[in-house]
Amino acid sequence: MAYWLLKTEPEVFSWNDQIKRGAKGEPWTGVRNFTARRYLKEMKKGEHALFYHTGKEKQVVGIVEVIREAYPDPTDADGVFVAVTVKSIERLPKPVTLASVKADARFKDMALVKYSRLSVQPVTANEWKLLCAMGGLKE
Repeated sequence: MAYWLLKTEPEVFSWNDQIKRGAKGEPWTGVRNFTARRYLKEMKKGEHALFYHTGKEKQVVGIVEVIREAYPDPTDADGVFVAVTVKSIERLPKPVTLASVKADARFKDMALVKYSRLSVQPVTANEWKLLCAMGGLKE
């Protein structure tokens, strides 16, 4: 199973908004970067992603699950980009800040540190385990 990180501006769509969508989830639309598009295409049903608030917060706040694999993004009139649908799984008891990730040498090669502007990113199994522990989740 692969792991991912999805970034969102909480003023536009927040973790609380994601929770309100319930089991039907929410389409992850509006991604307009070709590298991020490639990652969306690689996502498989059942895989998990860290839900990251950008802007002033800059922190991982929850975990979502991919419930529908890549399909044409309904917000893209040109038909170039794709979306996936995700549902909320669990809120992190303790949000993990970007500052704490950058301060930890174990994350020096993480996409979040190296390519901080990329809105959809892969997360290694080890990074996932460490971030979940930092966020207060038990295995």
